Formats: sequence, structure tokens, C-alpha cells
Amino acid sequence: MNRRDMLRAGIALPAFALLPACSSDGQMTTTPPVARREPFTFEQLGRTRVDDYAWMRDENYQDVMRDPSLLRADIREHLESENAYMRGMLHSTKALQETIFQEMRGRTKEDDSSVPKPDGDWEYYSRFETGQQYPIYARRPRGRNDGEQILINVNDLAAGKAFYKIAQAEHAPDHSLFAYSADEQGSEIHTIYVKDLATGQVLASPITDGYGDFVWSPDSQFIFWTYRDENGRPARIMRRPARGAEDVVVYEEADEGMFLSPDVTESEAFILISSGNQEMTEVRYIPAATPTAAPTLFHPRAAGVIYTPTHWNDRWHVLTNADGAIDFKVMTCAEGATGKANWREFIAHEPGRYIMMLTAYENHLVRHERVNALPRIAVRDRAGGEHEVAFDEAAYWVEPVFGFEYATATTRFYYESPTTPVQWFDYDMATRTRILRKTQEVPSGHDPSHYQVRRFFAPATDGKQVPVTVLMKRDTPLDGSAPLLLYGYGAYGWATEADFSIRRLSLVDRGWIYAIAHVRGGTEMGYGWFLDGRKRAKRNSFTDFIAVAEELVRQNYSRAGAMVCQGGSAGGLLVGGGVNMRPDLWAGVIAEVPFMDVITTMSDASLPLTPPEWPEWGNPIENADDYDYMISYSPYDNIEAKAYPAILATAGLTDPRVTYWEPAKWVAKLRTHTTSTRPILLKTNMTAGHAGAAGRFDSLKEEALNFAFALKAIGASEAGGAF
Repeated sequence: MNRRDMLRAGIALPAFALLPACSSDGQMTTTPPVARREPFTFEQLGRTRVDDYAWMRDENYQDVMRDPSLLRADIREHLESENAYMRGMLHSTKALQETIFQEMRGRTKEDDSSVPKPDGDWEYYSRFETGQQYPIYARRPRGRNDGEQILINVNDLAAGKAFYKIAQAEHAPDHSLFAYSADEQGSEIHTIYVKDLATGQVLASPITDGYGDFVWSPDSQFIFWTYRDENGRPARIMRRPARGAEDVVVYEEADEGMFLSPDVTESEAFILISSGNQEMTEVRYIPAATPTAAPTLFHPRAAGVIYTPTHWNDRWHVLTNADGAIDFKVMTCAEGATGKANWREFIAHEPGRYIMMLTAYENHLVRHERVNALPRIAVRDRAGGEHEVAFDEAAYWVEPVFGFEYATATTRFYYESPTTPVQWFDYDMATRTRILRKTQEVPSGHDPSHYQVRRFFAPATDGKQVPVTVLMKRDTPLDGSAPLLLYGYGAYGWATEADFSIRRLSLVDRGWIYAIAHVRGGTEMGYGWFLDGRKRAKRNSFTDFIAVAEELVRQNYSRAGAMVCQGGSAGGLLVGGGVNMRPDLWAGVIAEVPFMDVITTMSDASLPLTPPEWPEWGNPIENADDYDYMISYSPYDNIEAKAYPAILATAGLTDPRVTYWEPAKWVAKLRTHTTSTRPILLKTNMTAGHAGAAGRFDSLKEEALNFAFALKAIGASEAGGAF
């Protein structure tokens, strides 16, 4: 009887000899759980699929999102048994986990603070105190270092709670009130509180069932906020008097496949309401002078047309992909003539220059764009003059930072690279000079000269060139002997940036190479890079990832079987697909809150993100071709009898984005198919959601566990040897 047959028969496998069989309190074991099999048959578009583990979904999961104690008892027992097995198999790494955690904490400036943002007579900032998990939001008189007023201390608000996270915090434009949205379960169901800064009292009747985002009207009299419906979707934009309790529906979105959000133009002349998905947008606007007026349609939604209006120089400037502008262009129109027929070209479409965002100041329009996988900032003045802010490292990330003031010549941006800690600059757009306001401090020390960053391109199966970013110590040998962690995401047009991380240094300092695969599905090479990695081109993401791994081996950065891959959420889908296709490449896989059961999730219209994400993945409920293509790569549906590497999957019980049962089902099915003796582990955070632990130190502990798993997967002695 082989391992797979033993698991199917419910026969316990031999425990790893160097680990304890079970702790005295039953919370640790080296015997893998055997999930019961209850075949459930799905009939869909004339196709049949059978799911042995559909029972892991609690039908009352929406209630569990609000109160995790309501989880069905048999599901809780199974998840806890998985946690006990994970702890047992990683018991030999406990000291290593603590060492890595302390390394990361040692690189964290505990009494840190943000660069203050000026606004009128005040400047606003957040700061941490030594030993504290959560930030303090504060303000002080402009230009002074004294007179601090604490707006909220999140450590006090989070006291005694298993989870607490602030999604947004913002003062009213007249500085009299401070609003913040809080999530207390990790389920992204938010309550918005408003605090009177004169009295220090939180107003009665907080806003409940919020999606987390809100804006103040420029006159400070109203809050516009997004209502979260019973299916967890942003369904309405509501308006509430700043000191009142009566909510009014401003706009209700009829299409459950559209996201919805409020905004205010930088000029503070208009309040915006945006509906959109990955394929089209529609915007409405309200003059800020009459915030209770009905919204006016900017331009009707049209399939394939994305547009974002920015108000500048008494005109609208529209960032759009209309008329085949794949990498976007900027059009302009008058305030009262916003339909597309009135748009006139302002900045032409330039293939290969992806314009990501516009930000307006009184006399300048700032573009954030990407060329050849590197970001840049371009500044345009009212007279039409234009210049770029220059940077010279091989790979880096730079991004504008939003301020509160419009009538200023100063913009702010932050800059970082895999070797360079984050630097915040104030940039004078008129004189083209920059002032360094802050450099991220690494208390335990960091010398960029000890490391090097490389950027090269790996040939994909269809000839496309996939960008690769590599971080390593200068003395790391390139003879194939180094272990390597390959990270990827590749979805939703979300680019994986060449940024700085205090975390990954714990691997690099141990002789590891850290690599990022900028696969299709992101926008690293422009918007077309995104379009070529979604829907029926999704398999390009997986083959790109494998091509990068093979190129890393070819160039002697590492070797097959000495690499660990890591991805989260849609990046979990990436590594799940990659390990099905090429399990031999990996010593280990870290799949964080992974989107693994694509076909079932995209066939369930009751789940929060399913209708809004049909444009990303396809609609298998209505389209047979979408169904067939999706099931051809869905990691859960393509598990086969193979020698899978060691796997660590993570889940969050209250995760509304990737529900806990997806990784749980994936792990259970993998165990019945793998022909290797490598462990397949599941770690479920029973008190958190998609983003994991909210506290900054608790978050470091989660990453320390991931890295300890990676070290054990390659057989590192400090991890107690191989599994």
C-alpha cells in the first residue's frame, strides 16, 4: 500500500521521528488529519464534477464572518486538527521561528512615525510607541514639534480583542471631527465612528455595515460612505450628516458585478461616485457646493471602456483606455460637457508607457506611469511644460503620496528598492528640487552595499520576455548551490514591485536568493501585460512562472528541488497551478490564503467577489467555454497522483475574499494524491481574515513561520533538518 492509498483508507502514516507524536494538551501532532469524504456532485452546463470536500463550507458562513464562534462544530474540529498537525510538523522550527521573528523585529523601528502631512493650521501623522502593536493617529500645530493632540490610540481600541484593524482614518476638512472605520473580526465588515475633537467624545450612532471607505464633503457637513450588503458587496453610496444619524441613499448600483466607491477631487470642487470592474467604469459627480444634490452622470458605462476623471485647471482630465488606448491616454473636456463625444486629446496614447494615475495640484498635473517594468513620475504645469523625476537603480519602486492641500507646489513621493530602505521626499514641482524628509531606519543595521539587485528577462514559452528581479548578498555563489525563494502574484493588473522589505533579509542573510517573477496578469510591462494573463489567457501566468524558475536554474541562481515558491490570494492560485504543472521544481510551496477552487467559487454568485470578478476569470455559470478553460487550470481540479513537495497553506476563518474552505479542501485533496512523503500543512488563523494578523508584531510572527517552513523544506540544519 502506498502513501496515497493509506490516506484514502484512513490509515495513519508514520510520524516524523524527530518530532513529538502529540502534545499533552492535544494541540500538537505529527499524524496528518484525514478529512472525511462526502462526494457532492455539481451539474453545470452539461458538465459534471464531484467534490469530496464540499462539506467544509459552512452554509451559514456569512454569520460566521460576524461571529466566528458560530462555525459548525465538525468544521471547527477539522481546522483545529489541521493546526495541531501543522504545529507538530513545525515543532523543530520553534526556536528558529523565534530567531527570525526577533531578527525582523530588530529591523523595525518600534517608536516610528510617519512624515506629517500639512493641512491648514495643522499637520497630521501616525506613530508607534515601543512595544505597541498598533498605531496612534495624531496632529500638532503646523511647523511645530510640540502641542500634540492624539486623535485615536488604536492600542486602546484594540485592547481585549482578538482582531482589530483600522481601514481608514480621516479628519474633516474644517478639522473639527475625525472619522475612522474599524474591522473587529477580519471579515471586512466595518463600523465607522466619528469623534468630536473639541470634546474628545465619539458621537452616538456609529455607521454600521460599512465597506470600510468613506469621504468627507469639502464643507465638512456630510460623510459619504459605502454600504456593504448582505452578500458582502459594496451596493450603495450613502450620505450622513457629520453629526447626525440619518442616512440617505445617494446612489444604488443595480449591477452586482460592479464595485462602488466615493471620492473627492483634489480641487475639492466635486464629489465623485465611481462604479466599475476590470472592464468598464462609470462615474457620477456632485458639485461640492451642493453636496445634497443628485449625482450627475459623467459618461455612460460601455463594455471595455475604463475612465477616471480628474478635475484640474477648471476642466476635466480623463484617464482612459477608450478607442484602443491599451496603455491609456488623457483626454480633456469642459465641466458641463462630460460625455465622450466632447473629449479632446490632451496626452496621446504611447504604447509601452502605461499611465497608472493622475494627481492634480493647483498649478501642476502629476502622472504616475510605468515604462519597461519601471515606474516614473512626470510633472506637467499649466503652461504645458513637462519633466520627469529621475531615478537610476536597476530596479526600484516610486509612488506619489497623497496630501491634503491643493494650492501647493510641493508633492511628496516615496522611493525604495530591494536594497534601499524607503525614503520620503518632498518635491518642489516649480524648482524641480527635492528634500529628503525621512529614511526608513533599520535599528539593527543595514548596509545596502552588502547586497545586489539584478533585473533580467526570462523567455516565456511564446517568446514574451518576463521581467525577473533578484536580491542576494554580494558573496552568494552563483553555482546553483544557493536556495531560492520565488515570489509571484500575476492577477487583477496588480504589479509586484521591486520594493524594500525588512522581512526577506532573514532569508537573504542566510545565503538565500530572493526572486520576483513579474508574470503576466500584472501590469509590470503595461496594461496589455495584464490583459494577456486573464480570462482565457490565464495559463500564461503559470507558464511564465515556470519559465522564470527554469531560467533561474539555467543561470545557476539555484537548482530544481532547492527552490521554494510563495504567493498569496490570487498569487496562491499562481503557485498552486505552478506546482501542479512542475512539482519537481520545488522543495516547498507557501500558499497564503490561496484562491484554489476557481471553478466552484466563480460558479457561486452568492459569494462576495464572484460577480465582480467574472471579468477577470470568466463566467462558468453561463459560458461553457469559460467553464472548460477555467477547469483546465483550477489548482483544486487538477491535482493528480504526483510527488508533490512540502506545502504550507494558510487560511483566515473570517476571510471574505478567499474563503477558508478553499485552502482546507485543497490540502485535504492533495494528501489523497501525493506520492511523496513530504508533508502538506494547513494553518488557519481562527481570529483573522484575508490579511492575517492585524498587529505589526503578530504579522511578523506569521512571516517567521513561513520562512522557517521554507528553511525546513530545503533541509536546513537550524530548522531541524528536512521533513
